[in-house]
Amino acid sequence: MKTKTTSMWHVLAVSALLLGAFGLSQQAVAGIADTKHNLGTTNTEGGNHVTAGTGEICVFCHTPHAADTSAPVPLWNKQLNSAGGYTSYSTLNSSTIDAQFATDGAGGESVGSISLACLSCHDGTQAMDNIINAPGSGGYSATGGGANGLAYTWAGTQVDVNGKMTNAATTLAMLGTDLSNDHPIGMQYCGGGPTQASPATACNDGDFVAPESGTLGADVKLWVDTSVGVDGTREKTDMILYNRTFAAGVGPSVECASCHDPHTSAQATFLRVSNTGSGVCLSCHVK
Repeated sequence: MKTKTTSMWHVLAVSALLLGAFGLSQQAVAGIADTKHNLGTTNTEGGNHVTAGTGEICVFCHTPHAADTSAPVPLWNKQLNSAGGYTSYSTLNSSTIDAQFATDGAGGESVGSISLACLSCHDGTQAMDNIINAPGSGGYSATGGGANGLAYTWAGTQVDVNGKMTNAATTLAMLGTDLSNDHPIGMQYCGGGPTQASPATACNDGDFVAPESGTLGADVKLWVDTSVGVDGTREKTDMILYNRTFAAGVGPSVECASCHDPHTSAQATFLRVSNTGSGVCLSCHVK
């Protein structure tokens, strides 16, 4: 009888765990389904989306098969633009900037890392249905249909007939290729902390919060803790820093996804934390 009781409670515990995990999974799907990043026909948020083409959500960015392995994002399903086709914040030549900008390996500056993936939609130069591996059999295209994508039918006030973001007055989501009026990306984070890889030298400026660090395999990971979750553990609510190559070596870089998490609708404009009282800015800047 004791064995049966123990076994019964074991089954109930496992069932509860599975149901909990399933519930979390459903919540995660529902989270992005109700945001502007749901570009499929199931969009109910009212933003740019297709009225014919596909009801899938994840496919506009990711694919489980035949992904672009050169992309800086896992299982990436869109063609990436040239990293050198942008005007960066560094062109302002501000005297207060003591950080370096990421290089393209040939001495020039470049947009890269996860930011290049974000800009594959948000610079407005190619259709949002530029999909390398479209839903269904036989949907593979190495170019994703090119600049005009797969000719899905689009609806929304900030998108043209080809599915490209437009510079409508009601949105700032279309950043264009001139990034000099946006928060710097590809810029070295100057909060000090541990160096990444030889011969990098940490940029240590008291105007920035010191990052926390951890290791994943041979890589050092850095982030700025926002104290929303567990201290000492990198979480989605922390400001994530990305490894980039600078003149001094590999170091932590600020990218689009440092402040934004494209998979969550918890905060406005996909911010990692609330910006009430400039909460996002003051997570990194000591002011």
